[in-house]
Parts: sequence; structure tokens; C-alpha cells
Amino acid sequence: MDSDGTQDAHGTHATPVPRPAHAPPPAPPAGLPPVPRRPPGALSAVADWLSAPRPEAGLGIWRFRHVPPPEGDGGRQRMDRALVAGVAISLAIGLFLWSMWRQALIPYQGAIIRLFVRAEWFYPGTLSPRRDMWQGFEALTAVSGVFFGLLVYGVGRIGNWAEALRHVIARREQPGRAVRAAIGALIVLMFVWPEAFPGISWDPLPVATAVWSLTALFSGGYTIFQNEIVTYGLYVLITAAVLWPFAKLGDWAGLLRTWLARPRPAKNGAVPAPPRQPAPVVSRAQWPQLRGAGRDKAADVLSAAVLSGQMNDVDCVRVRRVWSTADGNPALRDAFDDMVQRQGGAAWTHPSGARDLPSRTATHDLLTGQVRIGRCVPEDRNPAGSRGAGVALESAALGTSLLAVGPSGAGKTERLVRPVVESLSLQALTGQCAVVAVCAAGTPLGGDDGYDVVVKIGDPASVHDLDLYAGTSDPDEAASFLAEGLVGDLAAVDSRRAATTLAQVLGPYWAAYGRFPSVPALRELLEGVPAALSGLHDALRSDEHAVMRRELDARVRQQGSAADPGPALADRLALLDRPAFAEFFDSGSDSPFSLRAVMHHPMRVRIDLPERGHGEASRLITRLVLAQFNSVVHSRGDREHFVCLVLDDATRTVTDETIQGIQRLRSVNAGVLLALRTVSDVPEALQGPLYATVGCRMAFSGVTTWDGRRFAEAWGTSWIETREVAQHAVFADQPMTRALHALRKLVTGKAVTRDAVTVRQVERERWSASELAHGVPAGHAVLSLTDVRGEHAPPLLVDLRG
Repeated sequence: MDSDGTQDAHGTHATPVPRPAHAPPPAPPAGLPPVPRRPPGALSAVADWLSAPRPEAGLGIWRFRHVPPPEGDGGRQRMDRALVAGVAISLAIGLFLWSMWRQALIPYQGAIIRLFVRAEWFYPGTLSPRRDMWQGFEALTAVSGVFFGLLVYGVGRIGNWAEALRHVIARREQPGRAVRAAIGALIVLMFVWPEAFPGISWDPLPVATAVWSLTALFSGGYTIFQNEIVTYGLYVLITAAVLWPFAKLGDWAGLLRTWLARPRPAKNGAVPAPPRQPAPVVSRAQWPQLRGAGRDKAADVLSAAVLSGQMNDVDCVRVRRVWSTADGNPALRDAFDDMVQRQGGAAWTHPSGARDLPSRTATHDLLTGQVRIGRCVPEDRNPAGSRGAGVALESAALGTSLLAVGPSGAGKTERLVRPVVESLSLQALTGQCAVVAVCAAGTPLGGDDGYDVVVKIGDPASVHDLDLYAGTSDPDEAASFLAEGLVGDLAAVDSRRAATTLAQVLGPYWAAYGRFPSVPALRELLEGVPAALSGLHDALRSDEHAVMRRELDARVRQQGSAADPGPALADRLALLDRPAFAEFFDSGSDSPFSLRAVMHHPMRVRIDLPERGHGEASRLITRLVLAQFNSVVHSRGDREHFVCLVLDDATRTVTDETIQGIQRLRSVNAGVLLALRTVSDVPEALQGPLYATVGCRMAFSGVTTWDGRRFAEAWGTSWIETREVAQHAVFADQPMTRALHALRKLVTGKAVTRDAVTVRQVERERWSASELAHGVPAGHAVLSLTDVRGEHAPPLLVDLRG
């Protein structure tokens, strides 16, 4: 394990609940009792998962069974050297002063004592008690006791003994705290009552004797001690006064209450039944939200399914989501009851019929929508409240989009992209989101059976094709994102003029044929092939297409001009007009996949790109998918489920228009995850706007100082306290002091110096470019988060293997 257990969640491995859901076991033969599947009273894995605590925590903190770290150091750190020195020096001073007091060597000691005692109790001019005045002896004893108490209080304040005792005793966990306090009390009692401990011969501290003397002086004699109640009462009172501060430090009362509250065996030796707990009412496994609404039958069905293991985490979250929609509408409530009683935990299963993923590699908590990606390193640059805690991502953070930068082999795909895609896929099975993952063919993002649609561009065996026009019937919309995908990365071509050029072709073609052109046909129109243009012009001869003929005529007039973007568009389309992609982007295909579908359905989609031999085409397709995503996501009316686009390689994908689209994604319940090998894969003019647009930023181990500089600028600065120590030579004026300094220099070989400490607040970068490039260990990353509500999490150093 990577921590001492204070932050680790029990059972948070890659398969925290049984998957997939299974049918109940077969009934046993008649006459035989059923064989229990688990010990009586034990919860199923799903019930235990549902009932686990999930306390509120900061953004990015893994909440499943999260235990906030104790305040302060919990006594685990060493005592400060200055505190140790203060205790030792003050103790030495106290012993020295007490020795001088006992030998009457303190200046004006007699004069001070005479201020508080009567002169007739002593011989004239001395502090020797008269033999016939017993009060003199008792007065000296009482004064010594009072001086001892004041001395202990004074040196204790000077040496900060209270802080030392809190460090040694009060900041420990029980029962060690109580044991340490008891040992301290025993040591003090040995000095107060040495006669009570055989083998001890030292003189007692003037505590009890001072009390006896004061009692005798105020009572007028020793006769009061003939009363056993008074005598033994003083013994008890003195002992209690000594034990009281240690009992408070050791929290003996709290330990006693805990001990008394534990269950005890009955007199006959049997263990009594545990007391009734509010768990059956509060536990999520009993579906309290349904019982509170009077739906006990549905709650009983679901509780039985959970306890028997027939429901998994996906089923539980899916049913809870449906209930949150039905709650408040009586008609929907009745339909909910009917569906639950007929289908149980299998109700409202995803249209694919899947109730889980075929495999999981990350740790998920669907109840909070989190996926654990690592552990916050317990080091000084991380906030104290998050050190050692698990780090997780959720839809609220991905809704602000995430930019991850790291070289090849840093773990972007394995430790970030795949866990996120898994989490979003599981949430898609609950109806909460849709995910589109774009990656190179062969990227380990799960098998094909874990997705609803798999588009393998360039693979003849692919079931689905990619719709080049995203299912739209608006030529202007299609021209907009198609121009962005084709030439959005070219600084020499204006995307708006390119969109106008495409609209001048797509509009007439749609009007003539009721569909958009295929890639070869569109390429011919953009290149100005006479046969293609004349054929389209002939199809628009009717009067109703007069406007479209003018559009086509304007396109013909622009051909050959210096500002004509047609050749650039045609050249980029030539990358898709290859034999490997023959009829792959044909809008008339039998099974085209339109990105618009994920805006209306909780789908799991993976698009495989043909990286080998078609690198430019893959980047063009990725850029086109991002442009389509930005276009269709802002036009959808239903924004109930979250939609996320994951780009495993966003090289040369970001354009000025896509950055503006990403800025508006959080308002339409959508987000993107962009993974880059280096920031240089983004045009320099767009690097700053990109970092300002995304809300979550992640720098993996191995980034360069140039990449780190962008992260440092994005994360800004913070105020920290610095201590500067300057050593100044000490020059002595007195001959004796100079001799001592010379002797010290002769022994140590160093001149006598004095430390001058300057403490000030300065503004420093949270993470500098050099620290990001050279201070992030392998397998680690620095992650900052922002959610759609505006909550921020500072940059955290995360161990992605924890």
C-alpha cells in the first residue's frame, strides 16, 4: 500500500462490486434449507459499496470512504529543536534557582520572606524559628512550597512546557495518549509521595508538606490532623490535584466513555444481540428515498436484488437516476413502481442491453461519478488537506475541459485517457452521459464489445462509416465545420472564406440531389472540373433553384483568383480521396455514424484512425470531429446528459474557431479531453488562449521547460513565507569575552557568528517551468482542476501509480 491507511478506501480495487449481474442461484432440493451465499448478517459487495461513507471533500479528492487527515501533525513529527532546547534550558534554570533557594543564597531572600511571616516566630534578625514557636517552622515550609509552585509556573511558561506536553501526550491516538499521561502522572507522584514507593530515598517535593503547613497555620495547631477524615481527605485532594492535568492531557474521561459504551457479554456467557442501529433506515442499500416516498414495495424488490447480488453498481445508479426524474410526478411514480416490480434491477437497461463493461482497469465510484487516477503525494507543495488522499476526476471537472501534456510513454493513455473513457462509458450505461473516443487504431481503450459504435476508418471490416456532414441538412452549418476541419490549421487560408466557398457548392448540390456530395464529387467541384460544374448547373435549371444557380455561378467566377481557397480545400480533400477510404465517407452509405446521435442518446463511441501511412488524414479527421462536436453540441436542445469528446492525440487539432467553441462547452453540459505530446503541437498564437480556455490542466513527467513555462503562466503565483538567515560576525569589547571567542575559534575552527533571521511574504510561482521539467518524478503528474460551479483546486503533485 502507498499510505498508512488513513486515505486508502477499503475495497477500492479495479472491481469494487461484482460484475456482471447474475441470476439468483438455483433452488435447493425440497426439504433442505437454502445454502447461505455469505455469513448471516454480512452485506453483499454491492450493499457494502452503496452503504460506504462518502464525506464531502475538496475538488478532485476521491470521496469513497475518504478519511480527512487529522489537523496538525498528529504527533508524528519530531519535536522542534528550539522547543527541546527551551525545555532543557528552563529546567536547568529552575533546578539552579531551587538549589539556591534551599541554601538561602538568593539575594534579599530573607527580606522577602519577612514580608509574609510574623517576626515573633523567629529569633531577632534571623530566619531561625524559635523553639517555642512551631509556627516558624511551618511558615518556612509553606513559603518554600509557594516559591516552588511559582518557580515551576515561571520556568514552565519560559520553556513552553505546555506545548511540549501536548506534543508528547495530547497529540497521540488513544490508548497511547492515556498511557503516556499515566506514566507522566506516576513519575510526578514518585516525587510527591516518595515514601509510597519502596526503594526510593530522595526528598519529596514541597507540595504535600506545604499543604500540611498551611493547614496547621490556618487551623491553629496540629490537633486538626487527629481527625482521620481531614488527614485522608488531604491525601486524596493532593493526589487528585497532581493527577488532574494529566487526566486532561490524556483524555481519560473520553477513553472511559468509549470503554463503557462497548458491548458486554451476558451473564450466561452468550453474546447479546447488537443494539439496533439506524443503518437499515439510513443505508442506501435499503433505498430510503423510495421508502420515504411511500414506495415500500419497489424498495423491497430493489433491496432484495442488492443484498442477493443480482444488481451491480451500474444498475443501482441507473435506477436511482430514473427515480430522481420520476420523483415529484405521481404518474411517473406509478410507472416506476410497475417497472421495478416486473424487471427488478434490470429495469431501464441501456438500449444495448449491457449492464456493465466487459472489463475494468480503473477504480470507479459511480455513485459520485468519480474515477480514481492516483494519489496526492504527501509533500510540502501539496495542500495539507489533500496529502495522501486519492485523486479522482468527475464530469463536473471534465465539463470545463481538460488539457494533458506529456511525452510519449509518460502514461497519458494508460493512466488518464482509458480511466476517463471507462468512467464515461459506465455512466453512459446509466443514462447520464455520452462519450466519443478518438484514437489511433490499436490504442488500448478497451475491446469493441465495450462500445455501442466502433468506426474503424480505412478498415474494410468496419461496420460503421463516418458521416462527413454530421447528419445535418443545413449547407451553411456543414460548410462551417467542414472548412474548419479541412483548412482550419492553415494560417494562409481564412476559414470564413473557405466556409463560404464550401457553402457555394454544398447548397446547390443539396438543392439538386437532396443529399451532400461524396468526397470525390466535392473534390471535383472545388477543383472546378468543367464536367462536374456543368452537370450540377444542369440539375438546377428549374426556376425554384435560381438562388442556388447564382451561388454556383459566384463559385465559378472566384476560381483562379489569388484569394480562392478552393485549391487548398481540394488538396486537403485529396487526403480522404484515397483507395483506402473509398466510399468510406459517402453520405449515402448504409451505416453512416453521425456525431449528432450522441447529443440525443447516451452512447459509447470509438473512432479508430489509420495512423500508419495516413498521418495527415488522421489529423484532418480528428480536427473535423472536433469541429463537428463543437457545432452539434451547441445546437442540441436536450442537455440533460453530459457529452464528452476524448482525443487521445490532439496534435494539430486546435484552431482558433475550436478554442472559441471549447469556451462555451461548460454551458451546454459538454467537455473535451485533449492529450498532447508537447505544446508545440499547437500554433504558438493559440497556446495562451488554449490554456486560458480549459479549466483542468495536467502536466506529466518529462515535459520540457518550454511546455512547463505555459503551465507556470497558467497556474500563476501564490504568496508564501520565506526565511532568510544571515550570519554576522560577533565582535567582543571585553578582554574576557574576546579570550572566550578566541578559544572557541581555536576549538571549532570557525569564527563566532550570530544568525539574523528575516521572515517575509513573497510571491512565487506555484510550479516553475524548471520544477515541472526536472522535479516531477516518473509516473507522476501535476494536476489542477476547475469544475462547472467555479470551484478550484490548486496544482497537485499526483502519483498516478497510487
